[in-house]
Amino acid sequence: MSPSRRESATDITSFNDNDEQQPFTAPLMSSHPISSSSSSRAAADRRKSSLAAIFDDNRRRDETTIKQSRPNLRRLWDKYDVPYVIGEEIFDIKHTLCEKTLIVCSWCLLVLFFPFSVFITLRIVQEYERAVIFRLGRLSSTLARGPGMCFILPCIDTLELVDIRTVSFDVPPQEVLTRDSVTVAVDAVVYYRVYNPTISISNVENAQEATHLLAQTSLRNVLGTRLLSEVLCDRGAVSNLMRECLDDATDKWGIRVERVEIKDVRLPKSLQRIMAAEAEASREARAKIIASEGEFKASRALKDAADILSQSPCAMQLRYLQTLSHIATEQNSTIIFPLPVDLLSLFQKNPMNTVIKKSTNPFSVTPPINSNYNNMEMAGRITTMTSI
Repeated sequence: MSPSRRESATDITSFNDNDEQQPFTAPLMSSHPISSSSSSRAAADRRKSSLAAIFDDNRRRDETTIKQSRPNLRRLWDKYDVPYVIGEEIFDIKHTLCEKTLIVCSWCLLVLFFPFSVFITLRIVQEYERAVIFRLGRLSSTLARGPGMCFILPCIDTLELVDIRTVSFDVPPQEVLTRDSVTVAVDAVVYYRVYNPTISISNVENAQEATHLLAQTSLRNVLGTRLLSEVLCDRGAVSNLMRECLDDATDKWGIRVERVEIKDVRLPKSLQRIMAAEAEASREARAKIIASEGEFKASRALKDAADILSQSPCAMQLRYLQTLSHIATEQNSTIIFPLPVDLLSLFQKNPMNTVIKKSTNPFSVTPPINSNYNNMEMAGRITTMTSI
């Protein structure tokens, strides 16, 4: 190995746990030795390169450097939380001699049994599906294949189909204790889809089952921080918060949660009776308030009408005629005693105190008239007398 290659390999393999505070730098490596005239430029590139340069320039690295840096790259992925699948292709690790032999044997079998081998090597991927291919246990590409026809090598390739359509499932009723210490049973429905088939296959054993279990725990955790009134009245905000929590947790599984809806909130029977009694009491209170307001407005209207009748000289006569017309329209046996209207005007002209009228005959005295009754009460008595 040339000095330049040895130096490059040393830079990559010299990473240890004590370098956590120092940024990782790796030089751009090529298959030919670096000349002395370009040593300064290589040193500048070594200082400016970052962790992404290792994966971007993987095709330009030779087999010896890759074999030496493979364990340390795995440590770099764990340290910087870099997923195994990066970009459009996996880090290009060369196949071993045994793997190459198996690949050649697979091609030989394919050619030997042609055209019968076509039925084994060609697979049809539907429009709503994507195919993830594993070759000798490793992902052949980070990009899922499909839809259409897909080619695999017999005996060494394994094909996994992933449905990318939106899937819905019901969250079973969960007993939740709200923030105000009320136990309720809540169920919901979740809509999700797989947006990265490769990650959903390689990063989790069963993405669907994991999403189902996570939805149940997220429902309990979110509702545990809310009041009962918020759960009953503001379901939209609770659903959005639960969707955000689920989406953040399932993003590393290649799953995107599109929607979460709370279906039903069931309260205990004892709490239902208490809430029903409270609602009934509030309704009765509102009914009494409305009735009192109506009586107040009616009494005010009667007072205004009495003031108008007392101020108008013809109001009593019009009221008398209205009463007669009302009695005449009804089909009943009613005896009406005519009452001169001038008699009513007599009560309006007399003062409020007691009046004693003296006639020309000195021995005849007119009985006193009690003026405690106002004009409206007298009119009411006259109307009652006429309606008997």
